[in-house]
Amino acid sequence: MKVSVVVPVYNGAATIEELARRLQPVLDAHAEAYELILVNDGSRDDSWPAIQRVAAAHPWVHGIDLMRNYGQHNALLCGVRAARHEVIVTMDDDLQNPPEEIPKLLAGLSGGLDVVYGAPDRIQHGILRGWASHVTKWVLQGAMGAATARKVSAFRAFALTMRDGFAGFRGPYVNLDVMLTWGANRFGAVTVRHDPRAAGTSNYTFRKLARHALNMITGFSILPLRLASVMGFLFTLFGFGVLLYVLGRYLLSGTTVPGFPFLASLIAILSGAQLFALGVIGEYLALMHFRVMDRPAYVVRCSSERK
Repeated sequence: MKVSVVVPVYNGAATIEELARRLQPVLDAHAEAYELILVNDGSRDDSWPAIQRVAAAHPWVHGIDLMRNYGQHNALLCGVRAARHEVIVTMDDDLQNPPEEIPKLLAGLSGGLDVVYGAPDRIQHGILRGWASHVTKWVLQGAMGAATARKVSAFRAFALTMRDGFAGFRGPYVNLDVMLTWGANRFGAVTVRHDPRAAGTSNYTFRKLARHALNMITGFSILPLRLASVMGFLFTLFGFGVLLYVLGRYLLSGTTVPGFPFLASLIAILSGAQLFALGVIGEYLALMHFRVMDRPAYVVRCSSERK
Protein backbone atom coordinates (compact mmCIF):
# COMPACT_ATOMS: atom_id res chain seq x y z
CA MET A 1 0.00 0.00 0.00
CA LYS A 2 1.26 3.47 -0.92
CA VAL A 3 0.20 6.30 1.40
CA SER A 4 0.08 10.09 1.15
CA VAL A 5 -0.36 11.91 4.48
CA VAL A 6 -1.82 15.42 4.09
CA VAL A 7 -1.52 17.90 6.98
CA PRO A 8 -2.86 21.49 6.90
CA VAL A 9 -0.55 23.65 9.01
CA TYR A 10 -1.57 26.83 10.81
CA ASN A 11 0.80 28.18 13.45
CA GLY A 12 2.24 24.70 13.91
CA ALA A 13 5.96 25.44 13.92
CA ALA A 14 6.41 23.80 17.33
CA THR A 15 5.03 20.39 16.30
CA ILE A 16 5.99 19.85 12.64
CA GLU A 17 9.37 18.21 13.25
CA GLU A 18 7.93 15.95 15.96
CA LEU A 19 5.07 14.99 13.63
CA ALA A 20 7.49 13.93 10.87
CA ARG A 21 9.67 12.04 13.36
CA ARG A 22 6.73 10.01 14.68
CA LEU A 23 5.24 9.41 11.25
CA GLN A 24 8.32 7.84 9.70
CA PRO A 25 8.46 4.53 11.67
CA VAL A 26 4.69 4.07 11.32
CA LEU A 27 4.78 4.53 7.54
CA ASP A 28 7.94 2.42 7.23
CA ALA A 29 6.08 -0.47 8.83
CA HIS A 30 2.76 -0.18 6.96
CA ALA A 31 3.44 1.37 3.54
CA GLU A 32 5.69 0.31 0.67
CA ALA A 33 5.96 3.96 -0.41
CA TYR A 34 4.79 7.14 1.31
CA GLU A 35 4.91 10.92 1.39
CA LEU A 36 4.00 13.71 3.79
CA ILE A 37 2.43 16.86 2.32
CA LEU A 38 2.49 19.87 4.66
CA VAL A 39 0.29 22.75 3.51
CA ASN A 40 1.07 26.05 5.23
CA ASP A 41 -2.26 27.86 5.49
CA GLY A 42 -1.03 31.44 5.97
CA SER A 43 0.57 30.80 9.37
CA ARG A 44 1.64 33.80 11.42
CA ASP A 45 4.57 32.02 13.09
CA ASP A 46 7.62 30.26 11.62
CA SER A 47 5.68 27.31 10.21
CA TRP A 48 6.93 27.71 6.64
CA PRO A 49 10.64 27.84 7.59
CA ALA A 50 10.00 24.77 9.78
CA ILE A 51 8.33 22.98 6.85
CA GLN A 52 11.29 23.85 4.62
CA ARG A 53 13.73 22.41 7.18
CA VAL A 54 11.77 19.16 7.46
CA ALA A 55 11.42 18.88 3.68
CA ALA A 56 15.16 19.43 3.22
CA ALA A 57 15.96 16.75 5.80
CA HIS A 58 13.49 14.15 4.55
CA PRO A 59 13.05 13.39 0.81
CA TRP A 60 9.53 12.02 1.45
CA VAL A 61 8.25 15.37 2.81
CA HIS A 62 6.77 17.99 0.46
CA GLY A 63 5.77 21.50 1.58
CA ILE A 64 3.26 23.88 0.01
CA ASP A 65 2.94 27.52 1.07
CA LEU A 66 -0.42 29.21 0.40
CA MET A 67 -0.68 32.93 -0.29
CA ARG A 68 -2.85 33.58 2.79
CA ASN A 69 -5.09 31.83 5.30
CA TYR A 70 -7.87 30.12 3.33
CA GLY A 71 -9.16 27.74 6.01
CA GLN A 72 -8.49 24.17 7.06
CA HIS A 73 -10.60 22.46 4.39
CA ASN A 74 -9.26 24.65 1.59
CA ALA A 75 -5.71 23.76 2.61
CA LEU A 76 -6.73 20.09 2.77
CA LEU A 77 -8.13 20.30 -0.76
CA CYS A 78 -4.81 21.70 -1.98
CA GLY A 79 -2.87 18.88 -0.33
CA VAL A 80 -5.28 16.19 -1.54
CA ARG A 81 -4.90 17.41 -5.12
CA ALA A 82 -1.10 17.28 -4.75
CA ALA A 83 -1.11 13.70 -3.38
CA ARG A 84 0.39 10.98 -5.58
CA HIS A 85 -0.25 7.69 -3.75
CA GLU A 86 -3.25 5.36 -3.72
CA VAL A 87 -4.39 6.08 -0.15
CA ILE A 88 -4.69 9.54 1.42
CA VAL A 89 -4.59 10.07 5.19
CA THR A 90 -5.41 13.51 6.58
CA MET A 91 -4.67 14.72 10.09
CA ASP A 92 -4.08 17.90 12.09
CA ASP A 93 -0.67 19.32 12.91
CA ASP A 94 -1.18 19.48 16.69
CA LEU A 95 -0.51 15.75 17.37
CA GLN A 96 -3.90 15.27 18.99
CA ASN A 97 -4.32 12.57 16.34
CA PRO A 98 -1.40 10.23 17.15
CA PRO A 99 0.41 9.03 14.02
CA GLU A 100 0.64 5.61 15.69
CA GLU A 101 -3.14 5.21 15.15
CA ILE A 102 -2.90 5.43 11.34
CA PRO A 103 -2.76 1.59 10.92
CA LYS A 104 -6.33 1.42 12.29
CA LEU A 105 -7.54 3.66 9.46
CA LEU A 106 -5.63 1.65 6.85
CA ALA A 107 -7.12 -1.59 8.20
CA GLY A 108 -10.61 -0.10 7.82
CA LEU A 109 -9.94 0.71 4.18
CA SER A 110 -8.69 -2.82 3.59
CA GLY A 111 -12.06 -4.05 4.85
CA GLY A 112 -13.84 -2.55 1.82
CA LEU A 113 -14.79 0.91 3.07
CA ASP A 114 -14.32 4.01 0.91
CA VAL A 115 -13.71 6.48 3.75
CA VAL A 116 -12.66 5.70 7.32
CA TYR A 117 -12.72 8.27 10.15
CA GLY A 118 -10.79 8.12 13.39
CA ALA A 119 -13.42 8.73 16.07
CA PRO A 120 -11.72 9.93 19.30
CA ASP A 121 -12.14 7.79 22.40
CA ARG A 122 -12.43 11.03 24.40
CA ILE A 123 -12.39 14.62 23.21
CA GLN A 124 -9.81 17.01 24.62
CA HIS A 125 -11.93 20.17 24.23
CA GLY A 126 -13.64 22.62 26.55
CA ILE A 127 -17.40 22.52 27.17
CA LEU A 128 -18.27 25.41 24.82
CA ARG A 129 -16.00 24.15 22.03
CA GLY A 130 -17.36 20.62 22.46
CA TRP A 131 -20.96 21.84 22.23
CA ALA A 132 -20.17 23.85 19.09
CA SER A 133 -18.47 20.80 17.58
CA HIS A 134 -21.58 18.67 18.22
CA VAL A 135 -23.78 21.27 16.52
CA THR A 136 -21.44 21.38 13.52
CA LYS A 137 -21.54 17.58 13.21
CA TRP A 138 -25.34 17.63 13.37
CA VAL A 139 -25.37 20.11 10.49
CA LEU A 140 -22.82 17.99 8.65
CA GLN A 141 -25.03 14.93 9.04
CA GLY A 142 -27.82 16.75 7.23
CA ALA A 143 -25.47 17.90 4.47
CA MET A 144 -23.80 14.50 4.04
CA GLY A 145 -26.92 12.38 4.46
CA ALA A 146 -24.83 9.80 6.31
CA ALA A 147 -25.09 8.63 9.92
CA THR A 148 -21.28 8.43 10.10
CA ALA A 149 -21.23 12.25 10.08
CA ARG A 150 -21.57 12.20 13.88
CA LYS A 151 -18.14 10.51 14.00
CA VAL A 152 -16.43 12.78 11.46
CA SER A 153 -13.02 14.08 12.41
CA ALA A 154 -9.96 15.60 10.75
CA PHE A 155 -8.30 12.17 11.10
CA ARG A 156 -9.50 10.27 8.02
CA ALA A 157 -8.32 7.92 5.30
CA PHE A 158 -9.71 7.41 1.80
CA ALA A 159 -8.70 6.14 -1.60
CA LEU A 160 -7.05 8.51 -4.06
CA THR A 161 -9.84 7.79 -6.57
CA MET A 162 -12.32 9.58 -4.27
CA ARG A 163 -10.96 12.95 -5.38
CA ASP A 164 -12.28 12.33 -8.91
CA GLY A 165 -15.74 13.14 -7.52
CA PHE A 166 -14.73 16.75 -6.85
CA ALA A 167 -11.96 17.21 -9.45
CA GLY A 168 -13.76 20.16 -11.06
CA PHE A 169 -14.77 21.94 -7.85
CA ARG A 170 -13.58 25.58 -7.73
CA GLY A 171 -15.79 27.28 -5.14
CA PRO A 172 -14.24 29.22 -2.24
CA TYR A 173 -16.30 27.38 0.41
CA VAL A 174 -14.90 23.89 0.86
CA ASN A 175 -15.94 20.98 3.06
CA LEU A 176 -13.97 17.85 2.30
CA ASP A 177 -16.33 15.53 4.17
CA VAL A 178 -19.36 16.59 2.13
CA MET A 179 -17.35 16.44 -1.09
CA LEU A 180 -16.27 12.88 -0.33
CA THR A 181 -19.95 11.84 -0.41
CA TRP A 182 -20.06 12.86 -4.07
CA GLY A 183 -17.97 9.83 -4.99
CA ALA A 184 -18.49 7.36 -2.12
CA ASN A 185 -21.22 5.86 0.04
CA ARG A 186 -19.36 3.33 2.19
CA PHE A 187 -18.29 5.28 5.27
CA GLY A 188 -16.98 3.88 8.51
CA ALA A 189 -15.27 4.90 11.73
CA VAL A 190 -12.77 3.33 14.11
CA THR A 191 -12.03 4.42 17.67
CA VAL A 192 -8.62 6.06 18.06
CA ARG A 193 -6.68 7.74 20.83
CA HIS A 194 -7.08 11.50 21.16
CA ASP A 195 -4.21 13.20 22.95
CA PRO A 196 -3.95 16.71 24.39
CA ARG A 197 -2.44 19.35 22.11
CA ALA A 198 1.34 19.10 22.02
CA ALA A 199 1.67 22.91 21.84
CA GLY A 200 -0.39 26.07 21.41
CA THR A 201 -4.15 26.48 21.55
CA SER A 202 -6.97 25.60 19.19
CA ASN A 203 -7.56 28.02 16.32
CA TYR A 204 -11.25 27.06 16.11
CA THR A 205 -13.39 29.43 18.17
CA PHE A 206 -17.14 29.13 18.74
CA ARG A 207 -17.66 31.93 16.20
CA LYS A 208 -15.57 30.19 13.55
CA LEU A 209 -17.39 26.90 14.09
CA ALA A 210 -20.78 28.61 13.83
CA ARG A 211 -19.75 30.33 10.60
CA HIS A 212 -18.36 27.07 9.26
CA ALA A 213 -21.65 25.32 10.01
CA LEU A 214 -23.63 28.06 8.24
CA ASN A 215 -21.37 27.95 5.17
CA MET A 216 -21.62 24.17 5.15
CA ILE A 217 -25.39 23.93 5.33
CA THR A 218 -25.99 26.69 2.74
CA GLY A 219 -23.11 25.68 0.50
CA PHE A 220 -23.84 21.96 0.31
CA SER A 221 -27.52 21.56 1.20
CA ILE A 222 -30.94 22.97 0.28
CA LEU A 223 -32.35 22.24 3.74
CA PRO A 224 -32.69 25.94 4.73
CA LEU A 225 -34.65 26.69 1.54
CA ARG A 226 -36.99 23.81 2.28
CA LEU A 227 -37.33 24.99 5.87
CA ALA A 228 -38.26 28.48 4.66
CA SER A 229 -40.84 26.97 2.29
CA VAL A 230 -42.36 24.85 5.06
CA MET A 231 -42.50 27.86 7.40
CA GLY A 232 -44.19 29.92 4.70
CA PHE A 233 -46.76 27.18 4.16
CA LEU A 234 -47.44 26.80 7.90
CA PHE A 235 -47.86 30.53 8.43
CA THR A 236 -50.20 30.67 5.43
CA LEU A 237 -52.33 27.98 7.06
CA PHE A 238 -52.19 29.94 10.31
CA GLY A 239 -53.34 33.09 8.50
CA PHE A 240 -56.28 31.23 6.94
CA GLY A 241 -57.14 29.80 10.35
CA VAL A 242 -57.23 33.27 11.89
CA LEU A 243 -59.39 34.50 8.98
CA LEU A 244 -61.88 31.68 9.50
CA TYR A 245 -61.95 32.43 13.22
CA VAL A 246 -62.72 36.14 12.59
CA LEU A 247 -65.42 35.36 10.00
CA GLY A 248 -66.94 32.64 12.15
CA ARG A 249 -67.13 34.90 15.18
CA TYR A 250 -68.74 37.66 13.10
CA LEU A 251 -71.34 35.31 11.57
CA LEU A 252 -72.20 33.55 14.84
CA SER A 253 -72.19 36.44 17.30
CA GLY A 254 -72.26 39.51 15.06
CA THR A 255 -69.08 40.92 16.61
CA THR A 256 -65.52 41.22 15.34
CA VAL A 257 -62.31 40.30 17.17
CA PRO A 258 -61.37 43.38 19.26
CA GLY A 259 -57.96 44.70 20.06
CA PHE A 260 -55.02 46.19 18.25
CA PRO A 261 -52.50 43.89 20.03
CA PHE A 262 -54.04 40.86 18.30
CA LEU A 263 -53.56 42.41 14.85
CA ALA A 264 -50.10 43.74 15.70
CA SER A 265 -48.86 40.35 16.92
CA LEU A 266 -50.29 38.64 13.83
CA ILE A 267 -48.55 41.11 11.52
CA ALA A 268 -45.29 40.74 13.45
CA ILE A 269 -45.39 36.94 13.14
CA LEU A 270 -46.05 36.99 9.40
CA SER A 271 -43.47 39.73 8.80
CA GLY A 272 -40.86 37.79 10.78
CA ALA A 273 -41.50 34.68 8.71
CA GLN A 274 -41.06 36.67 5.49
CA LEU A 275 -37.83 38.27 6.70
CA PHE A 276 -36.48 34.88 7.76
CA ALA A 277 -37.22 33.45 4.32
CA LEU A 278 -35.57 36.44 2.66
CA GLY A 279 -32.50 36.01 4.86
CA VAL A 280 -32.15 32.37 3.83
CA ILE A 281 -32.51 33.29 0.17
CA GLY A 282 -29.92 36.05 0.72
CA GLU A 283 -27.37 33.52 2.03
CA TYR A 284 -27.80 31.42 -1.10
CA LEU A 285 -27.55 34.48 -3.34
CA ALA A 286 -24.30 35.43 -1.61
CA LEU A 287 -22.87 31.97 -2.29
CA MET A 288 -23.99 32.20 -5.92
CA HIS A 289 -22.33 35.61 -6.15
CA PHE A 290 -18.99 34.23 -4.99
CA ARG A 291 -19.28 31.24 -7.33
CA VAL A 292 -19.97 33.55 -10.31
CA MET A 293 -16.84 35.51 -9.35
CA ASP A 294 -14.98 32.19 -9.74
CA ARG A 295 -12.87 32.79 -6.66
CA PRO A 296 -10.33 29.97 -6.22
CA ALA A 297 -10.37 27.75 -3.17
CA TYR A 298 -6.68 28.51 -2.63
CA VAL A 299 -3.62 30.05 -4.34
CA VAL A 300 -0.12 28.56 -3.89
CA ARG A 301 2.74 30.96 -3.17
CA CYS A 302 5.48 28.35 -3.53
CA SER A 303 6.28 24.72 -2.76
CA SER A 304 9.33 22.70 -1.84
CA GLU A 305 11.01 20.60 -4.49
CA ARG A 306 9.63 17.08 -4.74
CA LYS A 307 12.19 14.30 -4.69
